[in-house]
Amino acid sequence: MKKFLSALLIVAAFAGVAVAKEVPETSLVRWNSGASGNVLLTIAEKKGYFEEVGIKLEEVPATANASAMTLLSTGMVDVVSNAGTSNPLQQIAAGVDLTIFGGHMMTGAMPIIAKKGTEWHGVKDLVGKKFACNPSYFALTGAVMDLGYKKPLEALDWVVITNYNDALAAVLKGEVDYALQGTEQNYTIKNVNKDNVDIMAYMSDIMPAYSCCRMESKTEFVKNNPITIKLILKALLRAQSYYEAHKDEAAAWHAEKIRAEKEFVEAYMFDEHYRVSADPLLKSIIRAWGILDATGFLSETAKNIDIKDHVNVELYKAALKEAAEEYGAEAPEFYEKMQKFFEENDVL
Repeated sequence: MKKFLSALLIVAAFAGVAVAKEVPETSLVRWNSGASGNVLLTIAEKKGYFEEVGIKLEEVPATANASAMTLLSTGMVDVVSNAGTSNPLQQIAAGVDLTIFGGHMMTGAMPIIAKKGTEWHGVKDLVGKKFACNPSYFALTGAVMDLGYKKPLEALDWVVITNYNDALAAVLKGEVDYALQGTEQNYTIKNVNKDNVDIMAYMSDIMPAYSCCRMESKTEFVKNNPITIKLILKALLRAQSYYEAHKDEAAAWHAEKIRAEKEFVEAYMFDEHYRVSADPLLKSIIRAWGILDATGFLSETAKNIDIKDHVNVELYKAALKEAAEEYGAEAPEFYEKMQKFFEENDVL
């Protein structure tokens, strides 16, 4: 029957008969993308890609009393794209029924800094030192485990400092040896404090394609709105294609969107360690889940959960296929690259 319907659509198309576009089950999608925003959303809205597929976004900001994941778990938003990877995985482990269906930042240009003149020989330099970093950053605990330390939380002194500026200050004062900095700190590190600190490495040097920020919804929303999700992913893929070919323009648009100076956005967006991708990154999620479990950051119920059941790659696969067919002429090399990337990172 499906083949018959497809044949009818093809015949109708060639006969000049208008073929109805897919209609999203939900035309208004409530979204949280954090204070730093999501450049793919910025482009998709600016270029009208969401409008073309019949979707309008309502951006819902987090507050001091309601984090992004709280907004999602309580049904105040439909999609979250900037809450990292550890956060949604910990929610899933605790029994919140979420589904990851795509991505935002694959790697976030997060630098590890130390005082000016400090030498760096790799992750081994962190061992036995004071490191201002939350050990839930699995790329770093995983790298320490790769050195042979079965208890990475005991291999060095993890100093949890919530504010990145405070972590920077701790390095300058000599209170810690190293500090992890957020994506948004690149301008400060590279300009304001360039004479005081050096960048030792970026987190993506430590673990390539570690998975910075995933896109997730409540599983019920994904199941009830598969066309909506697929159309969102198609729009984001098209936006990613545009982003990779027009970074100057994208930086200017995004700076305007988040009300920041263009130089502030360029400091991280033009860095090779900043990589955005709509791909779900299934293999990276499985790796992160394993590291978080081994280091005690997942609840005991995680033992009974197969994380693959909470990652939907089929909708992205369909979106990629359709986007390549519909928009492939705009950037054929991009869609070929994304297909290869999907096969390497999502096919088990």
